[in-house]
Amino acid sequence: MDGKVTLVGAGPGDPELLTLKAVRAIERADLVLYDDLVSEAVLELVPPTAVAASVGKRAGRALVTQAEIHRRMIEAARAGLAVVRLKGGDPLIFGRAGEEIEALRLAGVDFEIVPGVTAALAAAAAARIPLTDRRFSSKLIFLSAHRAGEWSLDEWRSAAAGESTIAVYMPGENYLDLAAELLAGGLSEDAPVLLVTGASRPGESISATTLGDLPSCGHLDPPSLLLIGAVAGFYDWQAEADVLEALRVTAT
Repeated sequence: MDGKVTLVGAGPGDPELLTLKAVRAIERADLVLYDDLVSEAVLELVPPTAVAASVGKRAGRALVTQAEIHRRMIEAARAGLAVVRLKGGDPLIFGRAGEEIEALRLAGVDFEIVPGVTAALAAAAAARIPLTDRRFSSKLIFLSAHRAGEWSLDEWRSAAAGESTIAVYMPGENYLDLAAELLAGGLSEDAPVLLVTGASRPGESISATTLGDLPSCGHLDPPSLLLIGAVAGFYDWQAEADVLEALRVTAT
């Protein structure tokens, strides 16, 4: 009898943020193929009877090719094993899930997807800020900095349009170009920015800056992301008060 592949969201790192379904899938696994940024605390849930193998990336370098990941999943499932493809955050957001889903479908292998807490949600919760607010942020954009350089100016203008919160995943080290593109798109130099690394993990770090000062900030160690927009001002209670006062003045 053929087995099954389950694409599981490992969340941001804290195992208590896993769904019950994710935990059960991990505990029943015969083979776990996990990404590099899956936390050690989550990997401790893998049963001793299962084989666990890293198939992630380090510094942008693939340790295992995507084609090899597909091959391992398909062969193990056809051998009757319960396979868990464990991905950091949510498997459907910047996790190459589309390629893996396509490969499994073409191979005729049964699969299931278990969503997880994505990094932007964990970062906002850690900073105790909203990602949307009906008064001044009605749009939420998930953006990968790895693809940002391919955007046209019109796309940047759309992203930077008013009432937006922008979550930049995998921000890398080139904050200068990112800030320049967003400024060209119409965001203000005073736009609040939060730099978050290790959200929900023991080494969690959060710092605040502005878009104009972002290029002078040191890059973050992974897993990290940036939150950009008015809601990021909620991290500093005084900045929050200033934003709300500005809204009151505008409304009168």
